[in-house]
Amino acid sequence: MNRPIKTWSRALQLIAERALGKQAGHQLWKKYQSAFPAEYQSLVSPRYALKDMLYLEQIPASNSQCISLLNPGKKIDYYRLHFYSRQPRYLDEYIPVLENMHLRVMDQVQFPVTVDGVTLFIKSFTIKGAKNHVVSFSKLRSRMLETIRVMMDGKVENDALNKLCVITGMAWQEIDVLRAYRNYYLQLGHRTTRVSVHHALLNNPQVALCLFNYFEARFRPNPDWDDPVIREEQASFSLRLQLLESIATVSDINDDRILRTLFNLIDATMRCNFHLRRSLSDYFIAFKINSLGIIDMPAPKPQNEIYVHAVDMEGIHLRSGKISRGGIRWSDRPDDFRTEILGLMQTQISKNSLIVPTGAKGGFVVKKNGSKLSSLRFKEVGKKAYLILIHGLLDLTDNYLDDQVVKPQNIVCYDDPDPYLVVAADKGTAQFSDIANAVSAEYQFWLGDAFASGGSRGYDHKALGITARGAWECIKRHFRELGKASVSAHVPHLRPVGKDIQSEAFTVVGIGSMDGDVFGNAMLLSPYIRLLAAFSGQHIFIDPNPSDTKAAFNERKRLFELPGSSWNDYDRTLISAGGGVYPRSSKDIPVSAELKKWLGIRYKSLDGESLIRYLLTAPMELLWLGGIGTYVKASTEKHEDVGDRANDNVRVDAADLRAIVVGEGANLGFTQKARIEYSLKGGRINTDAVDNSAGVDTSDHEVNLKIFLVGLQKKKLITDYQPLFISMTQDVCRLVLADNIAQSLCLSLEQWRCEENAAVYLQLAERLEAAGSFDRAVECFPPTKEIMSRPGQVITRPELAVLMAASKMYLTQLMQDDQPGLLQEEYFNRYLQAYFPEQLSKQFADYLPAHPLAREIKATLISNKLINQAGSSFLSLDSDSKNIPHHVTCYLTFDQVLDGDALRQAISALDNKVAADQQYRLLMLLENTLIGFCRWALMQGRKIRPTEQTVTCYTRHLKDYEQYFKNEYAESDEQLAQYRQDGIPDQLALNMAFISSLTDFPLIVSLAVENGQNFVTILKLFNEIIRYLELDEVNDQLAKMPIHDYWEQNVLNELQEDMKRVIGLIIKGILASKALTCADYFDRPDQKHKINRYWRLYQEINNALPVNLFPYITLTKELGHLVDGSL
Repeated sequence: MNRPIKTWSRALQLIAERALGKQAGHQLWKKYQSAFPAEYQSLVSPRYALKDMLYLEQIPASNSQCISLLNPGKKIDYYRLHFYSRQPRYLDEYIPVLENMHLRVMDQVQFPVTVDGVTLFIKSFTIKGAKNHVVSFSKLRSRMLETIRVMMDGKVENDALNKLCVITGMAWQEIDVLRAYRNYYLQLGHRTTRVSVHHALLNNPQVALCLFNYFEARFRPNPDWDDPVIREEQASFSLRLQLLESIATVSDINDDRILRTLFNLIDATMRCNFHLRRSLSDYFIAFKINSLGIIDMPAPKPQNEIYVHAVDMEGIHLRSGKISRGGIRWSDRPDDFRTEILGLMQTQISKNSLIVPTGAKGGFVVKKNGSKLSSLRFKEVGKKAYLILIHGLLDLTDNYLDDQVVKPQNIVCYDDPDPYLVVAADKGTAQFSDIANAVSAEYQFWLGDAFASGGSRGYDHKALGITARGAWECIKRHFRELGKASVSAHVPHLRPVGKDIQSEAFTVVGIGSMDGDVFGNAMLLSPYIRLLAAFSGQHIFIDPNPSDTKAAFNERKRLFELPGSSWNDYDRTLISAGGGVYPRSSKDIPVSAELKKWLGIRYKSLDGESLIRYLLTAPMELLWLGGIGTYVKASTEKHEDVGDRANDNVRVDAADLRAIVVGEGANLGFTQKARIEYSLKGGRINTDAVDNSAGVDTSDHEVNLKIFLVGLQKKKLITDYQPLFISMTQDVCRLVLADNIAQSLCLSLEQWRCEENAAVYLQLAERLEAAGSFDRAVECFPPTKEIMSRPGQVITRPELAVLMAASKMYLTQLMQDDQPGLLQEEYFNRYLQAYFPEQLSKQFADYLPAHPLAREIKATLISNKLINQAGSSFLSLDSDSKNIPHHVTCYLTFDQVLDGDALRQAISALDNKVAADQQYRLLMLLENTLIGFCRWALMQGRKIRPTEQTVTCYTRHLKDYEQYFKNEYAESDEQLAQYRQDGIPDQLALNMAFISSLTDFPLIVSLAVENGQNFVTILKLFNEIIRYLELDEVNDQLAKMPIHDYWEQNVLNELQEDMKRVIGLIIKGILASKALTCADYFDRPDQKHKINRYWRLYQEINNALPVNLFPYITLTKELGHLVDGSL
């Protein structure tokens, strides 16, 4: 190596001319003859210098590098690894890469090479393989250099898994498959660490290789193996056995567990885009998992999920069903973003019970440290990550073209057709819908710009304020059900009618800022808001005694309209004494006298986090959650149970809250256990899924409208659907807000029903759980014993909310599973029409049944209507779930006969005019009447359907009954008089008094038809028998009887139906005997001894005052003897 310089240069010239030809070689040598420093010439032979020259010629203009691997000689066990670049690089850029390539560095040196006035650099490492390196570098050269290159260029993660390249000869993309499964595995919530997974794979490289080979056999496209069964038999089965045998040799139990889990993850994978993207410049991996097939996945389990893996991002999309929807969130929780998304998906499931799709949720994290990037640059990085996620989703999703499902190209599919995929905006992605729809257009996806709701061609939720408006309807109901509160004392003083927050001042503490959609819109929904305090991620706003609510409202409106505003922009001159705006991060915020009085504290100053805790637990009328974060937990929970580390220092216990009402405009503001704890202490709260459902409801209408309008456009019934779509905006909002009103009302009625009979709801929870439609643990629904031990056996409003959602989804599924099904009948198209704005459903009514989701829309609307009105307990009407759809049709038939919607609308018009509980009594009367009709049909084994003939028959008899009621009873009816005294309008009072007389209406209609008699004749005879046998007294006693469980309720129902059955038989007997009256009938010789036995038993029971149902069972049996000929 210590040659004279001229000799070295001459040797280089000769070698170059010999290798490249005299002319080309000479030109290259001449270019570099003075380029190499003396140190280089003393260490590197001319033969290898020529290779360096050739690589230096290839250095790209970018900052990337060329790399070469040189073997100094056959008998030498080390190699020289050279990096060629235009810029000098530090040693710490190389060492981690080389270590993670399983290489040992013996020495290193950097040579500057000046060519044509430009200095290039050669970084030279002397390397050798680590101890378990078995494959020669010569055989690995290409894959080694490519792996090092992509690591240095940042195209793949620089971690220990890259050692598999040297240990097994795997290419970097193949290693990346295992890396993707590793990262997904770490998101499942196990205690397994990254280091543990590395240990398992690197200590068992033969298993690592078998895992990839098995994956390859499952997902490499091959036209001979399109059938998954054939592929399994011919390609993957032998490799599966080989993999199992390989794992069996693993001695470490932890390694075995990890490797078997990775095996399970590959087995549970249904689709993967690896071979679609392996050689593309925008390489990333996406795979679709059958979540139910993962053995150790913690509950709740989605139906399936798509995981997307790239070097700078990770993403997940969880779906609870094939037709599901939910937003895509930019998460800031890289270690457990799937846990965050899973919680949101669970909320979405409950929220989506009122729309067609079930719950889904997606999210992604950016691996780059945002603190080191400008806000603009970080946003661009986020957009890129979002794009990758969307591409990953659509790579694996079927399309729908010409009424046929089309599978994605070069994707092996192990699942059934799955073309429905929609996304929406969420935290951090509010402006990304157009980006997603551009990708949708790129794929020619069948949903077009319905793929991502919102955007420039969709409904702008912030401009509409729809989420806040929906939650506000729920809040208004809470206040109507409460009394008027004294604002100064923050103590509720009740009055009969409750409080109208649209016309009376009320105090609020809020989470959020005026630039936000949900918070900002809500704080402009009433001019009577007295906002005492609010806090966001940056500031704390304090206004302890706002006297001028109009000025405060106008200032909030100004901030809402000011782009990028914060609480710091609030006009300080409008803030009352003792208030101000402070940084949330402040260590020393002065506590004024006014603040001390309001909060009940003595501190002179507080740090921002402490002040927030006091604000959350301050006396107020409304706590409004409009910002991201979980701020309230149950006292039985630990902060680590919540899963929101960012707010651990400000979170409070629900038991300490002094707010009268809570409105959850944002997701996950409370844990479910916190809601229950707060509710048990008397607080008014629903769930986030109920309060803020209007956003997802609007998005669902948008998607289904666009699907239908695109169909009309294809049929050339319209030209451009966009003007028509936009013209229906306010109609859609009205439909959505009606859902919020109905759901919050449903919960209020459910509370009334629970007070009467909580056992039915507990039995329903067990039934839904047994059917796999409800998970007590996931929903934090306590065991039956715990609820029964509560004072009054209370089931809280938040608990009823999750039960309501589960009931709706269960009923929706029952309706869809009913094949060929009631949903196909013409009658049910009215519910399809009710879903869409009136102008559309009228103009294109004939085309609506062809909507791709027509069946699902009808099932969803029917289940919502029924549960919202009749309650979840309707499902307890029949123990056989297969019969439930028939009971639904029965309910809908009688609801139409009674014109129930008109009655409900008239009762709703009394909001803030009469007490809420008075409205609820009227509604419960209507619903109990309808349930009674359904129970009669069940006991009679009748399947009543809303055919035109059936509805006409019952309506005709109802009119006869109504006329008879007005003529005979109206003026003397005590109930009617009471209604009028309570302030119920005359017509509604008359209608409801009439409804209260309808208990046995369908039975009397049936008897009239069967006996060929006039309805009024049978009605008079029916009432005469009841009076004669004093059965009203019996029913009054039964109504007072405590019912302890579902079975006792069934016995009671059967008793009452048996009594009615006997009355019907007595009517037949009277008609057959030609008796003039009931007394005449029982005065006959063949009836006297029977009626005497009945009266003796009746008197005996009256004297005994029974405490259970047994005496009445005996009495009912004796009643039956009146008509069965028994002695």
